[in-house]
Formats: sequence, structure tokens, C-alpha cells
Amino acid sequence: MDLSEAVFREVGLSRNESAELVEAVLQHMSDALVSGEQVKISSFGTFSVRDKAARVGRNPKTGEEVPIQPRRVLTFRPSHLMKERVAAGNKG
Repeated sequence: MDLSEAVFREVGLSRNESAELVEAVLQHMSDALVSGEQVKISSFGTFSVRDKAARVGRNPKTGEEVPIQPRRVLTFRPSHLMKERVAAGNKG
């Protein structure tokens, strides 16, 4: 909702058109990630999907070993510019 509101204010599309545009972009990103592609957003970062192998985990309360099934996980690597912007925001 915040993104569509920002598009509405910055670009000048109607609220409905802004919401549709944001939804279309997010759908395209999701589709690309599901198919195993990386999604790079300039000056922001890279989203990718990584396959994690099966492994043995441990219940922290009981110490009991628990098998963890193989799975796909979404990862995000921020760009250097984004890291710098966030770090500068922490200083001020």
C-alpha cells in the first residue's frame, strides 16, 4: 500500500492505476523467483532463491535432534549503495 501511494504521489497515476502497477511488478518479481531467476533492483539489491539441503537440527529446549527437510529459501543481498544509505541513516 505504501508503494502504490508513493507511485500515486510521485508519478501522477490514479490510485487504482498505481496499485495495479505495483501489483504487476511484484507479481513479475514473484514469478521470476519461483522459476529460479534472480531479481536485481538497481541501487537496492538482489533477491534470489537458494536450495538448502536436508540437515539435522536440534530443539533448543530439549536438545532432541530433529530432521530438517530440504527446502528453497528466499535471500536478499543489499547493494553497496543501500548499505551506505542505511549506515548513514543510523548516524544521524
